[in-house]
Formats: sequence, structure tokens, C-alpha cells
Amino acid sequence: MKKLLTAITLLLLSSSVLAETFKIKDIRIEGLQRISAGTVFNFLPVKVGDEMTDKDAKSIIRALFKSKYFNNVEVEQQDSVLIIKVSERPAISSIEFVGNKDLDSKELLKSLRQIGFAEGQVYEQAKLEQVELELQRQYFSRGKYGVTIESDVTPLSRNRVAIRITMAEGVVATIGNINIVGNVIFDEDDLLEEFQSTTGGMLSAFTHDNQYSRQKLSADLETLRSFYLDRGYVDFTVESTQVSITDDKKQMFITINISEGERYTIKEVRLAGDLIVPENELFDLVTIRNNAIFSRKAITESTESLTNRLGNDGYAFANINAVPEIDRENKEVTLTFFVDPGRRAYVRRINISGNSKTRDEVLRREMRQQESSWISTKNVEQSRARIQRLGYFEDVNVETVSVPETADQIDLDFNVSESPSGSLSAGLGFSQSDGLIFNANIVQKNFLGSGKHINFGFNNSSVNTVYSFGYTNPFVTVDGISQGFNAFYRQRDANEANLANYSTDVWGGDINFGIPISENNRIRLALGYENTQLNLPRDNTIQRYSDFVAKEGDQFDTWSLTLGWSSDSRDSAILPTQGMAQSVSAEIAIPGGSLQYYKLRYKNDWYHPLSDSLTLALGGNLGYGEAYGDTDEFPFFQHFYAGGIRSVRGYQANTLGIKEDGQPLGGNLLVAGGAEVIFPIPFLKKTLRSLRLSAFTDIGNVYDADENFDAGMLRYSAGISAIWISPMGPISLSMAQPFNEQSGDETETFQFSLGSTF
Repeated sequence: MKKLLTAITLLLLSSSVLAETFKIKDIRIEGLQRISAGTVFNFLPVKVGDEMTDKDAKSIIRALFKSKYFNNVEVEQQDSVLIIKVSERPAISSIEFVGNKDLDSKELLKSLRQIGFAEGQVYEQAKLEQVELELQRQYFSRGKYGVTIESDVTPLSRNRVAIRITMAEGVVATIGNINIVGNVIFDEDDLLEEFQSTTGGMLSAFTHDNQYSRQKLSADLETLRSFYLDRGYVDFTVESTQVSITDDKKQMFITINISEGERYTIKEVRLAGDLIVPENELFDLVTIRNNAIFSRKAITESTESLTNRLGNDGYAFANINAVPEIDRENKEVTLTFFVDPGRRAYVRRINISGNSKTRDEVLRREMRQQESSWISTKNVEQSRARIQRLGYFEDVNVETVSVPETADQIDLDFNVSESPSGSLSAGLGFSQSDGLIFNANIVQKNFLGSGKHINFGFNNSSVNTVYSFGYTNPFVTVDGISQGFNAFYRQRDANEANLANYSTDVWGGDINFGIPISENNRIRLALGYENTQLNLPRDNTIQRYSDFVAKEGDQFDTWSLTLGWSSDSRDSAILPTQGMAQSVSAEIAIPGGSLQYYKLRYKNDWYHPLSDSLTLALGGNLGYGEAYGDTDEFPFFQHFYAGGIRSVRGYQANTLGIKEDGQPLGGNLLVAGGAEVIFPIPFLKKTLRSLRLSAFTDIGNVYDADENFDAGMLRYSAGISAIWISPMGPISLSMAQPFNEQSGDETETFQFSLGSTF
């Protein structure tokens, strides 16, 4: 109001200082400090040579005030010279925030800059008041209704001001009570279990679930609405919501008034519109059926399924509308899905950006969507997922861009953010099964941007000493056949791993091929060679070991063939939350070598999300080995073992199965498995992707060649575990309680492993 009165006064004064009309011979601007005269001339509605009137004077004042650069504007005439006297508004020298803990100062300054309230900008009192109101609104949305905000504007030299905004945030208001009025069908406690907002409990000091938030309450109301609509209550409404606050601004009381209405069923489901896909196929994608209870969730799922199906045939912009016809007299709904496929879209060009190191061909060979073919949403997503699984990129985004002046062509823009594909690591670790570990590893997963893998590793512990080198070309052919080789040297002291008293020195290598047979399935073929030196101590007490050496010798040259199949549909190879990985392999030591035997293995890991924060994981591990041909007994140094943090937790590593003189012998049959429920860290608002907790139960054992499988010999345990992908490597912890340990079993409640072995 003060600004308006000033402007009106100036306009009235301007009429008394001008002659009735004069021709402008010159224009002079007085009072400028920071603003250039040229800037002022750009705002003036008159120029030299124009006839000047009282109306023009008022227009000048309006134009300059509208520019928001000036606090005061006066218009005068001296002969034929137009004189404009101005008083500039001060510039903002600095903005300081004090007392803000919930709101980051850098983010606040960034937001203020977007509205023109920043250092170097013209100071406006109205904008400062707007900032104060917005800050107050931000704190209110966080439940802090006792917040106070004060602003100090300090004049400085050279027509500048320093702004200091002080915030006393106060505390978040807690919820004293939530009352639902109007519910008849469902109990209030059952409804409140669906809410994020609660009145709190013993753990609220950590979970903050009793703190009031307007956004959280809005989400709870939508959850309540979905709860009823998914159960057939079409006419459900939230009639009103009252939120009251105590005088001290510390407690909120919420009352929600609802009208449940009656439950509706589905009378009939119809399809209408342009059905470019066979009607029976579309009906199979509709999950809601005749005579079923009305469910908005089922309708949404059906709509998405229909949209995706049309998208797979190139109709990327298909529109599916589910229109209900409500019969309130009979409490029935006739549901019609209207199908509008639009025009089929073709991919003109696939553009790739962001890959400064990785060659284009490495990404393009993973593409399942091709140029000059119609777009398939399934193929586009598979392309994105395959590029992401390469491990060369932190993030992969794809955008659909319409081609100008066409109605049926689009471009796909893949933008990748590269991550370091090479690593040089060295570290120390410790595990209860391997003892102190020193390892070093050089890995280049994307050598010279070609997608080829090379690695060199060194590992030293009380159990193993390993040197290894490997090379893999994942695309020897355009069809995705991989080829690689490995070479290694390994010393193993079995006695240090809780096994019988012997050691081995092994060197060898293999050449391998991988053949894709479908999107997620591969076959692996490998030919390997091993030279094994078996060392038994002179005081060896295991008679069968001595008998084996007496018959077969203590040095072996073994040639092996391996045939394997693997399938992997997990969303991540490190800490997955859904999908399945399974593999089957058969390794055969072929005739011509010192030993003839075979080993069969099957491994399965299955993950299924139970909710947004819980995941069920089931796993199984089977192994069987047997001798054949000229070899009478399966080599004991090829035995399977069970127990430990990587097997049946709660039992010492490798100690399950039969023993002789107290020494575990392992077996030629392995049966192991388990179930886990994976959950986030309690009380932590932000989920950490590198850390997970789980409650588990394990089962397993190994059986000797002279034993038949007996389920009664299986060992069980249960407990909790944690795994953290730390900068030093994986850290695994478990607390387990064995259930049916027998005499001679070696149990271990707490187990851990620090660092990785390879």
C-alpha cells in the first residue's frame, strides 16, 4: 500500500512540473549509481523528438517503477530537456541463514536464485516477505508448527544491503490421537495399521512414526481410499478431516470422517475400441473377472498389462481407459476397457551419448531394439537392463523423442554415465575359516573400451595361497559367444581349514566358451588341466587316505571337461531383491589322465519381494561326485564340505559329516539350502544399498560314499545375518543357533568374514 501511495503521489506531482506540451530535445537521467543510462532508456516509452505531455510523464513513472530497479522516480522539465530523477533500490550483498537444521543452506540459496532473490540482485521487500512465508510453509509441511522466522536487513555502503534470516525451528508436533468416524465394516485398529502416521510406541524415538506431517497424512488418506476401493467399496469417501493443535504447538489431534458405502461386484468386463490384438489374448491379460469384487488395484494392473502388450507391437503411445458403469440399485459395476492404440511408431535412429571410453559397438551389441523396426517397450527395457548389467556404467537412461514433422517415427536416446571399469586393489581380511588373508587384485572389465575382461589376482592366507590370471572376450562372435582362459597356482593346507591333515599343490588352467541360448540362459563349455601334488604327513592317521595314495599315487595329471547351464534373471548380481539365478554343471575327469571321476552340481537362488522393504530369499545347493573307469574311489581331496558362514551357519566351517579320529572327511554328496527374509536397517530413514540384514534358517550336511542319504542327518540352524559391501570388500556377520546338533558336532554361534577371497 505504501508503494502504491508513493506512485500515485508522484504521478500527481508530475503534472505540476511540466509545460502543457513540448518537444523533447534531450533526455537527462540523474541519480544513477549501479544501473547504466542505457538500461533506463530501454524502459522509457518516449525518445528525443517526441511531443511530451502529462500523460507521457505518468507513463514514464509507471514504466520505471515496473522495472523494479527504483524506489523513487521524478519527472521534470527544463526548457526542452526532459529530466528524470531516480533513486535506485539497493542491491543484495549477502544472504545468511541462521538456525536452520532441517533445510540445507546451499539448497535454499539455489532456490532463491531461481526467483531472483540472490546476491547481486535488486532487493525487494515483497520478495523477502514471500521468502519468509515459503520457509514457514516448508517447516509446517515437516510438522514444525512452532517455527519462528525473523529477517534483518542491514544497509551497507554503495547502496547495498546484507540480509540475515534467523529461524528457530522448534520441535516436530507429535500425534496425540487419530480417530476415524463412520467405519462400520472394518475395525478402526485394522484401518490404522495401514497408516504411516501413528500415535507412537516404544520405538518412536528412533522411527519418528508419531511425528505429524501434512504430506504423510495425505498419503494415509489415499491409502485409506485405496483400502476400500480395492475391496469393492466404490462409493467410499473421506467426507472431512479435522486437524487440531494444542496451544504449545507440540501435539496434533486428527479426526477423519468417512462414508463406507456398499460393496460392489463386477457384473461384466468388456473390451471396446480398436482391438488390433486378438480379443482372447487381451482378455487373458485382464486380471479382474465377472462376479469378482470390484478392485481398483486389479483394474490398474489390467490397464498396465494391456498397455505393455500393445507397446510390444509398436504402439508405444497406446491409451487404455477403464470406464465403469455403476448400477447402484443392484450394487454392480460393468467395466469397459476402451483401447486406443494410436499409430504404430517406428524407431528411426538409436543415439548413444555419455560413453567417452566405451566403444559404441559394446553398447549396440546389447541392444534388443533395432533401428528401422517398430518400437517394442519390452525390447527397449531389455536393452537398458543388459547395458546396465555390463557393469561399466553407473546409470543408464533412455528417452523416447518424437521425430519432427512425422507422426509415426521416434528416436531413442540412450544416455550412460560411465563408472571406472578398472581397479587395482590390495587389502587385508580375516575369516574364521581362512584366517588372515592378504589379497591383491588387478581387474580391467572393459579393457581399452572393448568390453574384454582381464584380471590378475594374488591371495595368501593360512589355508590358501593362490596366483591367478584370466582373460575373457564376451563377444568373440556377433551372436554373443564368449571365449576365455584362466591359469592358476594354488597351495592348500586342509588341516588349517578344519579338515583332515593333508595339503595339495595344484597348478593348471582352462579354456572356456559361453554360448547364449536365450535372453537369460547360457551354456558353458570348458577344457581344463590340473597337476596335483598330494602331501600326506608321516603321522597320517586316516587309513583310507593312505590306501588311496598307495593305489593311485600322490601326483596326478587330470584333464577335465565341464558342461554347464546357467540362468540369471536377478535385478542385481551383488545384492539382488528379485529374480532367480540357477546353474547346473557336470565336470568330468576324462580318460587319459591319472584319475577318472565326475562332479555334478546344482545351485539355485530365488528372490521375491514381499513388500517395498521385505524380500524372501530361498536357496539350494546340491553336489554329487563319483569315480569311474580305472579309478575305484572318488578322490578325497575333491570332497564336498558343509558348515560355516557360506553354508550351514552355526556350525564350524567344513566340520559337518563323518569324522575319523576327530577329523572331518567331507563326502561325495552335498545337500544344503536355506531361507531368508531380507529387511532394511530398523530406525534408518534412508535405505542403504550396500548393507542388508536378514533373518535366516539353514539346513544341510554331507554324506560319505558308504552312506545313503538320510534326512534325519540334516543339521538345522536359524539366526540373523548382515552383509556390507564395504570399501575393503564384503563383510559378512551371522549369529546362529543350531537346532539339532549331535555329539561330535562343532558349533559356533558368531561367525564373520572380512574381505574377499578369489
